[in-house]
Amino acid sequence: MDAHLDASSGGLATRLDVLMGPSGRLQRSEPERARIAAESLMPGVRVVDLARKHGTTRWQIYNWRKKLQSGELALPESVAALPVFAELLVEMAPAEASVPLAPAEIEIVVGDVVIRSGVRTDEQHLTLVIRAARASAP
Repeated sequence: MDAHLDASSGGLATRLDVLMGPSGRLQRSEPERARIAAESLMPGVRVVDLARKHGTTRWQIYNWRKKLQSGELALPESVAALPVFAELLVEMAPAEASVPLAPAEIEIVVGDVVIRSGVRTDEQHLTLVIRAARASAP
């Protein structure tokens, strides 16, 4: 709410205008703040660019990140269930190797946790393991 005071030289207000309506500040929902904070934690994302994209300040995003990491903000289940993509490195075997190679292993690094799996591992099981590793990562 905005107010305008029209005061005389004696210090008494002779007229008070009260303007009702939005204050111009954008009120974001908790899920939206959590989603923006989570987006800011993605590799390669610059907070200043994200703030500009969403029309907010860097300091708000830093505050939301802190709340997200402490558990004060929580991602909605619909967002938390979305897959998060990670960098994939493929190491090629030397061309001179004449020995047939065993099926390759998958190695996934989540924070300090390394998950190694065969290529034939069930996708649902691997998803559960990755989620558990992400939940335990600092």
